[in-house]
Amino acid sequence: MRCWCAAREAGGTLPLPVDVGEALASYVQRGRVQVGCERLFLRVNAPTGGLSGDGVSKIVHAACRRCGLPEVGAHRLRHTAATETLRAGSSLEEIGQLLRQQSTFTIAIYARVDRDRLRELARPWPGGVA
Repeated sequence: MRCWCAAREAGGTLPLPVDVGEALASYVQRGRVQVGCERLFLRVNAPTGGLSGDGVSKIVHAACRRCGLPEVGAHRLRHTAATETLRAGSSLEEIGQLLRQQSTFTIAIYARVDRDRLRELARPWPGGVA
């Protein structure tokens, strides 16, 4: 059984495993350098500022190497989060809010992995032949 805590994100709440929520709270309260940057995660090396998407990908690459896994980028984490959220029953609109993605076309890309849900939405071919 999973336990969840709520994390504030862009005016809404996101479900997080309790241990992740506790780790984030600890980082914000005791580990994060106090700077005038609104981003949650900061670069380790000067100049101190928000962590870029490229910086996140480098961290993910290093973690993959340490675990002996093929390297994947930060985008794979976004795709996996969207896929698992879709499989858990969330709507594409909710996934768009989670990923801060406004394009319905881009959000719909994540639906391709769930063929069973797509079959529920598909209309029969005219004349009954597929």
